[in-house]
Amino acid sequence: MRVPHVDPEPPASPSAYSARTYDPAAMREHYRAVGVDEAALGSTPFQQFTRWFEEAVGSGLYEPNAMVVATADAAGRPSSRTVLMKSFDERGFVFYTNYGSRKGRELAENPQVSLLFPWHPIARQVIVTGVAHRTGRDETAAYFRTRPHGSQLGAWASAQSSVVGTREELDRAYAELADRYPPGEQVPVPPEWGGFRVVPEAVEFWQGRENRLHDRLRYVRTPGPGEEGWRIERLSP
Repeated sequence: MRVPHVDPEPPASPSAYSARTYDPAAMREHYRAVGVDEAALGSTPFQQFTRWFEEAVGSGLYEPNAMVVATADAAGRPSSRTVLMKSFDERGFVFYTNYGSRKGRELAENPQVSLLFPWHPIARQVIVTGVAHRTGRDETAAYFRTRPHGSQLGAWASAQSSVVGTREELDRAYAELADRYPPGEQVPVPPEWGGFRVVPEAVEFWQGRENRLHDRLRYVRTPGPGEEGWRIERLSP
């Protein structure tokens, strides 16, 4: 049962919105999900992520591949934004961006990164911490070819994170590109556009539980004489 947290009466005028009362302290959900048993976890975080990702997709969750990417510059000043994960496997999690964007510049200075998959409707989160590496140009080009034509043009039209004077200026740049590369004509990959693969050092699987006693199971990479392995540890909620 949801706890009311907004005045039920609509405001008499737009100026009255400031008089409405919101109580963030009363905004809460009561989780009743089945817990996570260590014995049932996959042997690697990638196996476990595949299971949870498939369940998130099956639940009808909107854009289950959306993730918050948190970076920091050389001075430690953080920033975050939501992007779409475009692939994952045993090597890591991949997303694409303009390398001149704020996140691209920060990852060039400090490749330490955190990813957060906020699957709130199913009371789950996955938190990845690791190191970002640029994908190869062949891999980048292969993905770029799968993007809709308009998205390919958008990658050229936008100098991501830079100041733009007006929306019209951006639309004009796009229109010029649309004239140069009509539908059906191949759009080249922008030289400063590409992917990052986040190689995880730790992956936490968070499951909401009753009384805020959530399950938090974390895989930690453990270097060894042969292949690297993973240690699983339970964290206090």
